[in-house]
Amino acid sequence: MQTILNQQQIQQKIVRLGHQLIEAAFDQEVIYLGGIVGNGFVLAQLLSDVVSQNSPLKVVCFEIKLNKDEPWSEAISFSIPQKDLKNSYIVLIDDVVNSGKTMQYALLKFLEQATKAIKTVALIDRQHRRYPIKTDFAGLSLSTTLKNHVEVDLSPTDAKVFLY
Repeated sequence: MQTILNQQQIQQKIVRLGHQLIEAAFDQEVIYLGGIVGNGFVLAQLLSDVVSQNSPLKVVCFEIKLNKDEPWSEAISFSIPQKDLKNSYIVLIDDVVNSGKTMQYALLKFLEQATKAIKTVALIDRQHRRYPIKTDFAGLSLSTTLKNHVEVDLSPTDAKVFLY
């Protein structure tokens, strides 16, 4: 096991990602940050804080609930009414993008109605795609083997990213 990001480095990545979101959404009044259940939602909340503190943008942070192992096996839901997202600027957020499966299924749920734009954010982008998804903003891009495993711990006092 190897630590690839410590608390300070993770915080720096989150601040940078937040500022990239502000720059990308400069012409918006409201942005919707949708975090995938678990660390994706924690990351969305952290990014929401950065965006709110550094811009006039109104931020709506919500959780995307889905089965990460078998996203087709049960309905995908949001912690806000789906109709609120109509014609909105949406940012889809997860801690690690590996095959792209989880993000792809979440994206399909957004496409059930008209949207203004959909951007994707990941703290770690592993670049092992089996699904046609791209990460618009990544904290760190890693070239790893398929045998490697990345684990993200976003605890408030001792966050770390590990590579196994």
